[in-house]
Amino acid sequence: MANETVFKRYVGNPIVTAKAVPRANSIHNSAVVKYGKGYAGIFRVDEIDLRFRLHVGWSKDGLHWDINPKELTMRKTKPYLVDEDLMYDPRLTRIGDTFYFTWCNHSAYGPYIGLATTRDFKTFTRLDNPLAPSNRNCVIFPRKIKGKFAMLHRPSDRGHTPFGDMYYATSPDLTHWGTHHFVFGPRGGWQSTKIGPGPAPIETKAGWLLIYHGVWTSCNGYLYYAGGALLDLDEPWKVLYRTKDYLLGPSEPYERVGDVPNVVFPSSAIVEGDRLRLYYGCADTCISVADAKVSELVAFIKTHSFPR
Repeated sequence: MANETVFKRYVGNPIVTAKAVPRANSIHNSAVVKYGKGYAGIFRVDEIDLRFRLHVGWSKDGLHWDINPKELTMRKTKPYLVDEDLMYDPRLTRIGDTFYFTWCNHSAYGPYIGLATTRDFKTFTRLDNPLAPSNRNCVIFPRKIKGKFAMLHRPSDRGHTPFGDMYYATSPDLTHWGTHHFVFGPRGGWQSTKIGPGPAPIETKAGWLLIYHGVWTSCNGYLYYAGGALLDLDEPWKVLYRTKDYLLGPSEPYERVGDVPNVVFPSSAIVEGDRLRLYYGCADTCISVADAKVSELVAFIKTHSFPR
């Protein structure tokens, strides 16, 4: 099985549960990066009033976390930016000495993407929203491509989207986004309902390594899996390889049982040498990690890909 040979789950999973924050109902689908001599993260905390908010966390080893019980606050660059009651599913990307993070806001007009920057995880500056509603997933590439910022995003609708294709877009200034290229969409089996970008793409000699989520619909609702793809380095909307077999699927009790059962939701990845540590949400309830070698992951994607 792919989830037995490519990714190895940490024996101490889950690493973050609701016990980490006093008012938490659940903590999942969060973003983690290397910072200084340790790690920093932005965590999705669903509180006991079931409001979704974002909290900052710190760790020395990436496994044991100290999460601020107070929600993250931001300086706004424009007065017309609205503070939504529900903020969730953050992604983080570092470019130079700046960390860019995106997240999803809930609104009456449907979900939409927010964008902010930080350098120290203490002061956050909110920028213009990069995309119009409705859109549920967005991640920034870790460097400019052909002189422009780049992103992957997944348009949505006002509900829990029963469809979903991924697109690539660019911007000269983080405000004006365009050149929306189709990347790929649902395709058979575990990814037949919808797909969406996960952690920030990882640059390798074989192409941009993208870990994404795929969803299929069963008689028990939506089931979420993690898949992998390699995208062209210069034109990332061109798919070189894409797994027909999933990389990680819900099989452990903490992935099967929770507020939303049967969910593996990849949201961030740390690469150190040839080791990739994947952070993923489990059943919309907690956070776990699994490790893989980048070289083996690239090889698996190439050999378990759809025919080209």
